Amino acid sequence: MLCSVFNHLLDDNPLPVNEASSSVVVATFSNTTSQNGKGAIGGGKLVTNGEVEKGLLTLVSSDAPGLQVCDPNGRWYLADSGLTPGDLLLLTGKALSHATAGLRPAAVYRGSADNYVGTTCGGRTSLAFRLIPQSNAILDCSPITAAGHVIPHSYVPISVSQFMDDLSAEEDMLCSNTDNAYVARDNLNKEPSLRSVLSDPLSGAFLEDAMFVSCGHSFGGLMLKRVIDMARCTLCNAEIERGSLIPNHVLRTAAAAVKHEDDRRLFHNAALRKRRKEVGDIRVSFDFPHFAADLSIQTA
Repeated sequence: MLCSVFNHLLDDNPLPVNEASSSVVVATFSNTTSQNGKGAIGGGKLVTNGEVEKGLLTLVSSDAPGLQVCDPNGRWYLADSGLTPGDLLLLTGKALSHATAGLRPAAVYRGSADNYVGTTCGGRTSLAFRLIPQSNAILDCSPITAAGHVIPHSYVPISVSQFMDDLSAEEDMLCSNTDNAYVARDNLNKEPSLRSVLSDPLSGAFLEDAMFVSCGHSFGGLMLKRVIDMARCTLCNAEIERGSLIPNHVLRTAAAAVKHEDDRRLFHNAALRKRRKEVGDIRVSFDFPHFAADLSIQTA
């Protein structure tokens, strides 16, 4: 399904005893009275004009068309109108988009009740398989870099658990559903994620060079350079004295600790990916002699 370079993101196979899979199967029934855009396949997060899958990808099978996808030009089209029984609709998710440095953007989709008014059951039944990376994996773009692509600074390595937490906080704040307006207001007051506090907002790099400026705020990386160039704090708008920078050792230590943990996980996943490739190569080498022997017998 996915290239072997993404195997480290998936559940172990076979799955250890008493361990639940990260991926899920969701069955959904949408009746004709449902509002368009809600409950398209279940599990996705409702945003302003549709839903966005947070995982790697989603496979959808349904008994009637009714799933619209937004194209790059912002136009909605019925994506499952030409599907026959047994066909699957593939929707890419945000985790895959991050792991591919945006080469595979996440799909935005919504349900459209107008397209299944004439169904015999008065609605649409769908079955969706959501392929979700395991929470302790690291989303990094090293395979994309190895393939020769230039990676934007925003696509930094990040743990899946932190990535999902950041998406949930971001989507909750953007949620415009009036039924859940109070939830959105509450989430506006949530504390920012640990990684966002310890990272430079411009480059995404950890604040291992964090400095106090004269107003008391701390910056590092490209944002620190911008603050110095502007001679003004971007948070409180106070004038900055260029010669009054003081190292923020607490912030530097915390950033270094989190970066070390991310690097450790990244190294572990790289080693695991290498071992899986070696095992695959060994299996191929064992299978090839039998294949060659069978081929020689048949040709003889």
